[in-house]
Amino acid sequence: MSEPRPSDRHDNSDSDDTFAEIVDEETQRDPDLAVIEAGSRTLRTRSGPPQGDEVPARPADPEVDKALRGVEQELAGRWGETKLEPSVARIAALMDVLGEPQRAYPSIHITGTNGKTSTARMIEALLGAFDLRTGRYTSPHVQSITERISLDGSPIAPERFIEAYQDIKPYVEMVDAQQPYRLSFFEVLTGMAYAAFADAPIDVAVVEVGMGGSWDATNVIDGSVAVVTPISLDHTDRLGNTPAEIAGEKAGIIKQGATVILAQQPVDAAQVMLKKAVEVDATVAREGMEFGVVSREIAVGGQLLTLRGLGGEYEEIFLPLYGAHQAHNAAVALSAVEAFFGIGAEQPGSLDVDTVRRAFASVISPGRLEVVRSSPTVVLDAAHNPAGARATADGISEAFGFSRLIGVVGTSSDKDVKGLLEAFEPIFAEVVVTENSTARAMDVDELAALAVEVFGEDRVQVEPRLDDALEAAITLAEEEDEYAGAGVLVTGSVITVGEARLLLGRR
Repeated sequence: MSEPRPSDRHDNSDSDDTFAEIVDEETQRDPDLAVIEAGSRTLRTRSGPPQGDEVPARPADPEVDKALRGVEQELAGRWGETKLEPSVARIAALMDVLGEPQRAYPSIHITGTNGKTSTARMIEALLGAFDLRTGRYTSPHVQSITERISLDGSPIAPERFIEAYQDIKPYVEMVDAQQPYRLSFFEVLTGMAYAAFADAPIDVAVVEVGMGGSWDATNVIDGSVAVVTPISLDHTDRLGNTPAEIAGEKAGIIKQGATVILAQQPVDAAQVMLKKAVEVDATVAREGMEFGVVSREIAVGGQLLTLRGLGGEYEEIFLPLYGAHQAHNAAVALSAVEAFFGIGAEQPGSLDVDTVRRAFASVISPGRLEVVRSSPTVVLDAAHNPAGARATADGISEAFGFSRLIGVVGTSSDKDVKGLLEAFEPIFAEVVVTENSTARAMDVDELAALAVEVFGEDRVQVEPRLDDALEAAITLAEEEDEYAGAGVLVTGSVITVGEARLLLGRR
């Protein structure tokens, strides 16, 4: 951090009036779709290109690969992430026998429905740019289980992942023997992450919840900053049927005296969050009020932003990600890091703008409007619920000039699949429905029936195998000269995107 230069300060009335107008405009519009138009600016990133692919391949060493597969098999033998017994008793017991590793470092805790992983990656990049050693825990993974636990911005090595599992395995078995239910897949991974972070050691952990908040396995940390990304309907069978009910569960990550960074929310969800903050004497910063997106414009390879943080404005921020939703995620991430450093509360001023620029310019988010092939262009996006699909549809329409877009969709069976398809219907000329390889995948015939309801029979093609679906979509995109600007969007599930990524050669 550094004291802001006089030119970096934004305490004049003109700036405040401008932001007040923006706040008024934002609060009058759909918070998931609000885009504040910007004037033309010259692109100036002051940074190199984004980092390389952070999705690791299988280990090259056959012995290491065998050992990693053994760990994966043992973890798979436990309750999966969709089978839950809502309680933190088991993870708390594991933390106790491990010596409370999660207390060895401060944490930023992230909940919400959409945008958690991208926001976590942005927070991690910002903290790293300010010379802090970070640990990031996110889920699910795109291709490799090791993605879930990162140190200093990169997934831990397979050897370290195996070691982390072997280190805690005796303690896991001890807790298993004492509890009515064995520790789940996600609980063991959470224990591995917290122990690995303590062993590293790290300066700060960036932790994404698995599901919900109050009883999520990650919720044994005391996050000094609680981040809440946009809440919408998802996992309704476990979290509730309204945004307010879901917010009640997610508000459980807000700890006594914490700072809450609250993205734009449905009104009923925001009310629940604010009530919880009052109950625990937490400080709240709200998008559209205390911070926000001042302006954004499309740039080559991403977008150029002016963000209003807790300490003032940050201009000419190049973000190499597409979509208005990613701009809003960036505003949330910036404010979370400012709050972590005490900006806007204990400490006046702002973060060094050049460091902030370098950090944002380095951000990548695999599987989030990610281009993996050209001629025709193939884009991957892990949208898996209607709100996420709407953001993706808006983002791809804004950033890509496709004359014709073919969808490849493979979903999980426990999602609002019809709502997702309806969100994509206006932008897909045709859709190829398929299945991924997991047991959670929606049967392709069931998916096809829903797709026919939404798109009509003439616009739906069925290919049970994902490789065949990709080939069919690429063929459709290439089949007529007049559609030389056609593209393909693969979406519906993180698993579908991960498998497509492998098939298309991204390793």
